Amino acid sequence: MTQLLEQALTAIAKLAPPEQDAIATILIEDLASEQRWAKSFEKSQNLLARLADEALVEDQAGLTKPF
Repeated sequence: MTQLLEQALTAIAKLAPPEQDAIATILIEDLASEQRWAKSFEKSQNLLARLADEALVEDQAGLTKPF
């Protein structure tokens, strides 16, 4: 465990139980969200690579415009 995480947990431990539970809920939900995003990106790597290749071909063919 990192020192920063230890400091955070020490500070959280000093809070009232309802506040501790609120922070714990936020952390658990955030971690679950990150895992869902990671799985989603993992599954879409081939699609993203294909889209990137198509975009490069379009750019090289002069079919894109600068912003």
